[in-house]
Parts: sequence; structure tokens; C-alpha cells
Amino acid sequence: MFRKILIANRGEIAVRIVRACREMGIAAVAVYSEADRAALHVRKADFAYLLGPAAASESYLSIPQILDAARRSGADAIHPGYGFLSERAEFARACADAGIRFIGPSAAAIELMGSKTRARQAMQRAGVPMVPGSSHGLPSLAEAERVAAEVGYPVMLKAAAGGGGKGMRVVRAPAELASAMQSAESEALRAFGDAEVYLEKLLERPRHIEMQVLGDEHGNVVYLGERECSLQRRHQKVLEEAPSPVVDAALRRRMGEAAVQVARAAAYTNAGTVEFLVDAAAPEQFYFLEMNTRLQVEHPVTEMVTGLDLVQLQIRIAAGERLPFRQEGIEIRGHAIECRIYAEDPENNFFPSPGRITRLAMPAGPGIREDSGVYEGWTVPLEYDPLLAKVVGHGATRAEATARLRRALDETIIGGIKTNVALFRRILGDADFIAGRLDTGLLDRLLAAGASVAEPEDTEIAAIAAAIFSASGLLHATENGGARSPSTGFESSRLASNARRSSAMRGTSSWKKTGREEGLR
Repeated sequence: MFRKILIANRGEIAVRIVRACREMGIAAVAVYSEADRAALHVRKADFAYLLGPAAASESYLSIPQILDAARRSGADAIHPGYGFLSERAEFARACADAGIRFIGPSAAAIELMGSKTRARQAMQRAGVPMVPGSSHGLPSLAEAERVAAEVGYPVMLKAAAGGGGKGMRVVRAPAELASAMQSAESEALRAFGDAEVYLEKLLERPRHIEMQVLGDEHGNVVYLGERECSLQRRHQKVLEEAPSPVVDAALRRRMGEAAVQVARAAAYTNAGTVEFLVDAAAPEQFYFLEMNTRLQVEHPVTEMVTGLDLVQLQIRIAAGERLPFRQEGIEIRGHAIECRIYAEDPENNFFPSPGRITRLAMPAGPGIREDSGVYEGWTVPLEYDPLLAKVVGHGATRAEATARLRRALDETIIGGIKTNVALFRRILGDADFIAGRLDTGLLDRLLAAGASVAEPEDTEIAAIAAAIFSASGLLHATENGGARSPSTGFESSRLASNARRSSAMRGTSSWKKTGREEGLR
């Protein structure tokens, strides 16, 4: 087993990996940029090393800097988390060349799945069901026109070298194809340094369902059930759940076996995710979309329903251990739903909302898990992804998980910056969500309806809070024969819970700015 692991990431995922290391008795090494000197992952780790300036290209994306920190710290393995270098084949290869274990798949597997067209070709050879379309990049408009006519409009143009909505264009008629292709190629080149695009038949209102897979170095591959990831904004997931409301045991087995087939075709080891689209018109039909060669942001919902620690399993697989279970030993228990809480302004097109967190209270209680990378008094930097935390509700049923998550969101207080917490309250109360009628366009339609997704104004809430406090205090005094109790019942009121997310939360942090320099501990 490893003695010391360097975590080549930041934020909540870095904190998550630190905790897994600590439970396993492994020393955790953090790296940080100048913007993250006081970040929570730096405080939590056993050692911390400065990489460079705030710019990711000079810090978290600098392979030489990260390998130098690993060498100086004596780390014998590197966990890349997700984002940054986690799906860079050159990073996995550089780790191997430096004699440091990369906690993830091989460079060859990353390269294969990093190209959407090469992945499609490999999956076609393996017999995995595919969305009709091209399996090679489109060399010309004429070829694009031929493929589009063959599969039928509407179609989707996609970047071969990336995802996340970059380089994607919907084309509903032949007259739109030329301009859409030019636009998609231009965006793909800017985002990924590769202008290659391919084309698929557009499935209208599909469900996005993914399968978590694990493979060890001894030929064992299993699937851990599915996650429903259909609630997306601009092709970015915002809420995920496990299991999917639409997947029964038979479909789960078929999709899981297909996911294992994908992993085996790629000679895949460690944790990965095989993503599928499910046709809304025929829920029993699914199609391979892509494979993510890393741990996913939404991995906690799988952990909650399986009882497995995916990060610890990643570490054990990288250390050469066998999977400690077989497929038949994996059980799905209950239901889990995750909300991704971002520092973003819902009233300003969801733009990032950096700034100082003046008050922070994260939820707890039965069935609630929160993974966060922030603390009260910390300043959210502008330079990085604004994901603050993930809040997960788990229950015996989907209804119980939803109720617990609603309660948790009512307990969540993040002062000083804008967040998307109110958006999740709206989603969880939506009739289509409650009924499990999900598809990749649902959230966009919900937002287009025009209702506010922002928190109420501080002054309004302060007035509500005062009124509730006064009324509940008088009522409690009456019920106790005129003797006023310190406990007024205010905390149990949902309206008061909302009121606590007010400008009265502008308290100062109790944290001291004592950021550790490298190797201090």
C-alpha cells in the first residue's frame, strides 16, 4: 500500500481524497496556487506544496510543477481528482515515467476514450449499442450532409476531442448545417485545440443515465448501478440521483453488462463511468454516449446506495489489490440525490459569484451528506470552477431522499456571495421532478418559465425573521403560562429557516489566516 499520496487538485474533491487517505493511514499531500494559500484542502492535508501563481496553466495544470512537488514530498502515488489533469494521457504517462503511481486508468485507455470518434469506433467493434451517426471526424461539409441525410434530421454536431457542451450544435434542417458546422469547429478548436467534429442523430428529450464501473488489474470488472444525470443546464449536470426512477432490474442488468463490455474493450482499470442516452420514446432502448476516465463529481450518490467508498477502492486498485467483491455481491439500498452548489448568480445568467463567505452553515442530520471545500471567512477565487459543495440526501425511497434534501437545503446558509441553492428548492418542488419525468431539457424549460431562482433580498428576509421570531416567542410564552422560554420554536420553522439566509449572516469568520507553507507539518 502507498505511504503518501499527492492530490493534484483542489476544492471539495481534494478534501474528499484527504479524508479517504486519513482513514487508510496514508499521508495526504496537498498542492495549491497563490490564490489557494488559505484553502480548506491545504488546511486538511498533512503536507502542502505551493505550485505557482493563480493561473491554472501555471499551477494545477503544470505537470512539471506537480511532479516536482511529488518528488520533494516523497509521494509514491498521485490522485488527480476530476477536472484539471485527470483525463490527460500525457499526465498519466509522465507519472509512470517518474516512477509515481497514477491513481486512475492507463494512458492508453485515457487516449482511446478521450477521442469521441475513436471511442465510437472501438465500441462499434465491441457490439455496444450506438446513437446512429458518424464514427469518424467529418472532413468536409459534403460528408456531413451525406451522414445527416442518412440518419435523418434533426442531428447534433459534437467536438471529437471534448465534452461539457463545447463544440455542440443542434441542426434541424439542411440549410442550417454549414453555419453550424463552422461554428462547432471553431468552438472545438478554441476549447480543445482540435477542430474535429462528428455527427449523431439527435434524440429528442433523452434521459442521460450513466453506469459506474470498477476494474482491477487482475481482469475483474463490475458495475455499481446507474446514476440519473438528466437534469442539466447547457449540457452541464447540476443534480444527480441513484438509482434512476426509470430503470428497473432488467434494464439495469442490460446497461451494466454493456458498461462492463465497454470497459473491457478499452482494457480499463480503476474507476470510470460509461454514459448512455435513453430514448424517451422507448425507455428500454439505450445508446452509448461516452466514457469518462476518472472519478465523477456525482460519485457520492453511488457511495450512498452501495455503501462502498469509491476513492478508497481507487487507491486499492492502483496499489495492485483485487476487487474485494463480485458482481453478485453488490446491492442497491435506498435512493440518493445530489445537488451541486455553485457560487453563481442565478439572476445574472448564472455567472460566477466570487467573494468572501461571510456566514456558512451546512446541513446535517439523518440521511444527509455534504462534501464541501469551503469555510466561513474564505474568499472564493475567480480563477477556478465555482463549485462550493455537494449536498446529498439519502433515504429508503426516492420520496424520503427528496424530503431530506429539501430539509437540508432549508438548513443551508451561505452568506456574502450568490449561490444556486434556491434553484434546487424549485427543482425539488417541480411536479415533473417529483413524478420522475426527467429528460435533458427539463431544467432549461423550467428556467424558461421565468420564475425567480434567486434568494429573497436580505432586507425582506430580515423583516420576516423579526416578525416570526416575535410571533413565535409570544406564542411560546403564552403556552408556558407567561414564562418566556429561551427556546421559541423559531428553529423549527421552515420560513424562519429561509429567513436565516439573510444579511444578519454577515458575521466575521472565526478562522485565522494561518495558511501552511510546504512541508510545515
